[in-house]
Amino acid sequence: MAPRTRRPGAAHGAPVGSRRRRLPMRLLLPVLVLVALMAMLMLRGYVHSEILADHRIQPEAASDKVPEKIIDGGPVIDTRGGGATSLKIPDHRIVLTFDDGPDPTWTPKVLDVLKKHHAHAVFFVTGTMSSRYPDLVRRMVDEGHEVGLHTFNHPDLSFQSKKRIDWELSQNQLALAGAAGIRTSLFRPPYSSFADAMDDRSWPVTQYIGTRGYITVVNNTDSEDWQKPGVRKIISNATPKKGKGAIVLMHDSGGDRHQTVQALDRFLPDMAARGYRFDNLTEALDAPSAHTAVTGPELWKGKAWIFLVQASEQITDVLVVGLAIIGSLVIGRFVLMLLLSGIHARRVRRKDFRWGEPVVQPVSVLVPAYNEAKCIENTVRSLMASEHPIEVLVIDDGSSDGTARIVEAMDLPNVRVVRQLNAGKPAALNRGLANARHDIIVMMDGDTVFEPSTVRELVQPFGDPRVGAVAGNAKVGNRDSLIGAWQHIEYVMGFNLDRRMYDILRCMPTIPGAVGAFRRSALERGGGMSDDTLAEDTDITMAMHRDGWRVVYAEKARAWTEAPESVQQLWSQRYRWSYGTMQAIWKHRRALVERGPSGRFGRVGLPLVSLFMVVAPLLAPLIDVFLLYGVVFGPTQKTVVAWLGVLAIQVVCAAYAFRLDRERMSHLISLPLQQILYRQLMYVVLLQSWITALTGGRLRWQKLRRTGVVEAPGGPVPSPRKSSESDERRPVG
Repeated sequence: MAPRTRRPGAAHGAPVGSRRRRLPMRLLLPVLVLVALMAMLMLRGYVHSEILADHRIQPEAASDKVPEKIIDGGPVIDTRGGGATSLKIPDHRIVLTFDDGPDPTWTPKVLDVLKKHHAHAVFFVTGTMSSRYPDLVRRMVDEGHEVGLHTFNHPDLSFQSKKRIDWELSQNQLALAGAAGIRTSLFRPPYSSFADAMDDRSWPVTQYIGTRGYITVVNNTDSEDWQKPGVRKIISNATPKKGKGAIVLMHDSGGDRHQTVQALDRFLPDMAARGYRFDNLTEALDAPSAHTAVTGPELWKGKAWIFLVQASEQITDVLVVGLAIIGSLVIGRFVLMLLLSGIHARRVRRKDFRWGEPVVQPVSVLVPAYNEAKCIENTVRSLMASEHPIEVLVIDDGSSDGTARIVEAMDLPNVRVVRQLNAGKPAALNRGLANARHDIIVMMDGDTVFEPSTVRELVQPFGDPRVGAVAGNAKVGNRDSLIGAWQHIEYVMGFNLDRRMYDILRCMPTIPGAVGAFRRSALERGGGMSDDTLAEDTDITMAMHRDGWRVVYAEKARAWTEAPESVQQLWSQRYRWSYGTMQAIWKHRRALVERGPSGRFGRVGLPLVSLFMVVAPLLAPLIDVFLLYGVVFGPTQKTVVAWLGVLAIQVVCAAYAFRLDRERMSHLISLPLQQILYRQLMYVVLLQSWITALTGGRLRWQKLRRTGVVEAPGGPVPSPRKSSESDERRPVG
């Protein structure tokens, strides 16, 4: 895990020009990964496609346009060169033909039986199956069998245009070239029968196939194995009459073919005993092989096609495993959240519940500020209305917009400004800690507004001497925009419901920077706020767990913060959060093998945080990816029902979280859209963070643009009067 590097004098933000030069490069790799994954899925859907399949079958038609010599002729029809001839199989020769394969289960069994009895056959393969199972096609050719085309997607060609027919043939040949390095001149139309079944709809197709250089091969003996009539019946149907030669139709795919395999194992020796030979077609006709070796660009195009299809199959298999993992994680997390959040809510709302003796002593509130001119006055005035005695330290981290002057001009009692050169948020907090007078330290962001009861509710858990830190309830204040509404859902459901769960499990991963409190002694034992990671709040929280302190959640300690209002700002914030969380996990990885409190956190907290905050968000979009895949390629109905089921679970959890936080349910209207769009954005951010971490990339703090529109419920905090006798006696100043 690459540590964060910070350029001196630019802790909160990099120059705009520099950021703009790097951003496209940082985005390029994750975008390419996403495009490649989607391309692989589309290719897989294309090869497996039901969307391209055409299952229509032409009814019987008149045959007055079909030459009599074709209707009365043999099962091999040659219309190349504009003519029309047919050939029959010589007596005591049987050409076994197998349609619709290759199949990974039954084709190998058929090949084994043929090899056992030294028999050859012709396999009319589809392009979709050949692309997926090229090794079987290669085995057919290597063992002396012939391969013919059975189209790519198995449509009735009498319904298709010449362009579609050409596509079906060329795609099938491409698969053969990649699988076995050959091209074939044999073709069997799907849904074909005997030569005397040729009619005015199928005959023009046969003529056109001839102009493309193919010999059409039908059959004159149908085993009817596709009906699964039993082994004896299959053998009876496949047996030629009176020693005649025959092209026998069988199937090595399309369903359960165990009867075909069993019948074949008896049929071959029985017919050999009667003097029959089992040849491929050109052997039976004493003709040149139907196979032609493919070389040059065509061969490499075929190999590239097979490689891409195989890659798409393997990647999809991996994604399916990922989907199973994320499904288990999502359901497991929701179950844990519902159960443990309920336990947490009942615990803290019991009338007899208390942390210990009420905490009434003054506390120090640290407000690190870098260019917060638009927000800082609202922030400080909200603290002036606090119901708990406080001192306020605004640590100006080298602001260039007059943030410090604004606070000084307010001339508020018990509010001090500490100035420092721009050194970053961790340094600002440590500077504030060094100047703080009290033993309990409250930390908040410079764009956050507290309610009057926030500090009081936040510090009460310190009545328990085991508590080292307390997480407050951060809420989105600017929730009127669509992005704000989505983040509001995320904060209530994803963050605060999680904190209740982690509180019960005693592995709270993060004290939010917007509203958190620490015992000074715990901070000092942990070394203060570190700049080793971009998530100093997560870093110090994990350090406290390892040091044996309890970290708890105070749901009534509400703080209203300004969430990013643009996609670019949201991206910057979440990129830093994701990357910083990974850094913190990596930094504290030794907890996995340590003993005592550190080991407990390492073997309980770190896996949960890794699964729920890193792995699950990374895999969550698979739900939507397979939704899109299922809608396009099928089965559409089952896919939509499954996705709606996952959404229903999320709605239940979200509604429960909103009920616990006493929030209006109307905001959940945008939840389905949030799950489709917002989750994809978070996925790309997390993927970018992974890539940055794995490649040792650098990431700096990026200052978000604030508007100062967030106020505590009930409106702005009124400006206090200038110093008066009553002001001097107020607990807060």
